[in-house]
Amino acid sequence: MHEYKTKVMFSRNAFLVDKVNTSKGAVLKLDSIEGGKLWKGIDVLIFNTWHWWLHTGRKQPWNFIQEGNNVYQDMDRLVAYEKALNTWAKWVDTNVHPAKTMVFFQGVSPDHNNGSDWGEDKARYCEGQKQPVSGPNYPAGPHPAELVVEKVLRGIQKPVYLLNVTALSQLRKDGHPSVYGHGGHNDMDCSHWCLPGVPDTWNQLLYAILLQFYN
Repeated sequence: MHEYKTKVMFSRNAFLVDKVNTSKGAVLKLDSIEGGKLWKGIDVLIFNTWHWWLHTGRKQPWNFIQEGNNVYQDMDRLVAYEKALNTWAKWVDTNVHPAKTMVFFQGVSPDHNNGSDWGEDKARYCEGQKQPVSGPNYPAGPHPAELVVEKVLRGIQKPVYLLNVTALSQLRKDGHPSVYGHGGHNDMDCSHWCLPGVPDTWNQLLYAILLQFYN
């Protein structure tokens, strides 16, 4: 975007903290964030993590989890998530200069794999969903991972703006590729979103905040 004198960088780090390869396999290091060197000095930082924390089996991208000198084969994913976010929060407080850098954290993107969450016990994942959840509140209540995000953000000293897209996205059980995801009719995709679709709303919210800030 040369005409706007702007550069956009996408840094692919699904966990924010470091994942390193060792002779024994991939290790997710909950208290290490060397990858943060890429983020220093940038004008606007937008962070997000949650989706890949849920993967198990062959899709799990690590073999071990490490915290300090302690190594685990696994742990409660919400607990691990909070530990990693606290490491990221310390990085923000140590390295971000608010006069230079504006920091956002995009809230958790929910999936719709369990019909009982929105009051349809017989629903098969998100298959055939054509309407959003009616009303302003999601029947299953706040997303557990989003509550962890909000808890961690309350403890950060530097200003971090939460793009709270979780609640509005929970209502959109109709917004996923469903049977048309992953190449079409191979399996059910109720975690990614159709485009155009829900993520466009997230972008509009971000755009509105940036306009307000820079104007």
